[in-house]
Amino acid sequence: MSEIKPEFKLLSLENNRIRFIISGINPTIANAIRRTILAEVPVMAIDEVIIFENSSVLPDEILAHRLGLIPLKTDPSLYELYEEGSGLLSKGDVILRLEVEAVDGPMTVYSGHIKPVTDPSVVPVYDNIPIVKLEKGQKISAELIARLGRGKDHAKWQPVAAVAYKYYPQIIIHEDKCTLCERCIEVCPKKVLKISNGKLTVENLLECSMCRACERACEYGAIEVSWDDTTFIFSFETTGALPPKAILVKALEILINKARKFMEEVEYRVKE
Repeated sequence: MSEIKPEFKLLSLENNRIRFIISGINPTIANAIRRTILAEVPVMAIDEVIIFENSSVLPDEILAHRLGLIPLKTDPSLYELYEEGSGLLSKGDVILRLEVEAVDGPMTVYSGHIKPVTDPSVVPVYDNIPIVKLEKGQKISAELIARLGRGKDHAKWQPVAAVAYKYYPQIIIHEDKCTLCERCIEVCPKKVLKISNGKLTVENLLECSMCRACERACEYGAIEVSWDDTTFIFSFETTGALPPKAILVKALEILINKARKFMEEVEYRVKE
């Protein structure tokens, strides 16, 4: 039996989104990649909030929770993962500051009001995330401590907003059975099929959700929908903390290192 080697094909790459195809793997590996992207790739997030003054309508703990969920720009190569008990200013801690007062009238506090203190590269990804509204005379003064962490410990450390994959669809059209009635085209929610040069053809195969609506609509059995369980279409959208390419590469590195350590452990135990 010949060995199947994984292959990668990039479909699209935008600022915060990526879509690609991986072939030559099984569903277990595909799900491991998804979970690693979601839960293992480290990014910066606000982990502690020291509030000196908060006269807003939000309680301290709700304010701290909102601040923790604001995505921060991250360069994980510059930091070590924070470990519980290593101290307030352990290596990897980054200090930010939030000083806002509504002097002239009501105002909204945005993520752009958060300013770096110790590292100018660690700032909110977006400046327009609303945090709280202040009435005239209200004030917030707080010191924010950001640390590197993983999504498996808290959602604030997830580098992606969404990550998903699906099987690579396969559509077989039996031309000898097709009457060109177009019922399959009408029921397809993704507009995958069309009539071209007097034949039923597949227009957007990658958009097929494999719902089989077209297959059920054809009373002549001219369409068969299936999938390739060794090929997967991946897509994910980042929070902006890291570029999509960096997240994917780091996730694969983490997965490979885990597999290598497992193999070493097995070999060690077998020798005992």
